[in-house]
Amino acid sequence: MKLTRGAYRTFVDTTFGGTGTPSWYWIGKDIEEMATELNPDTETKKNILDETSFSHSGYEPSTEADPFYADPSDPLYPKLRDIAMGRLRGDDCKTSVLEVIVEDTEATGHLAYKEDCYLVPTSIGGDTSGVSIPFTINYAGNRTKGTVAFANKVPTFTADAE
Repeated sequence: MKLTRGAYRTFVDTTFGGTGTPSWYWIGKDIEEMATELNPDTETKKNILDETSFSHSGYEPSTEADPFYADPSDPLYPKLRDIAMGRLRGDDCKTSVLEVIVEDTEATGHLAYKEDCYLVPTSIGGDTSGVSIPFTINYAGNRTKGTVAFANKVPTFTADAE
């Protein structure tokens, strides 16, 4: 049986570098399609001997979250609003992203990766549907493998032992 799209879950920490327990926000409300583009850096070369070589230098992943409608009761909204309206950049946009694969809904722990990221709004405004602040999650390294347990849809991440 294939996994439903809801099995791949993306969360961002709304504390943006705050100390203590992260406050994970599940991205997806109003979004019909969203994928993490891995953006692999690859090159294939063919020499004069008809030999082919392949090099893979890594990834530059990013995720587009569009639309994101402004809702003052939404925990991500205040920081996203401040970034967009204040034209903030650099570490003012830095937080963490949590990717979770729920392969078995009966399991208590699910494969997860936590990574530093930058949330960068791509526009603000939109149409008559409401004020929209779509954004890009730019993955920034410090990737940690672990597991997630859910309680009332709230994830708790535990890193794997070194």
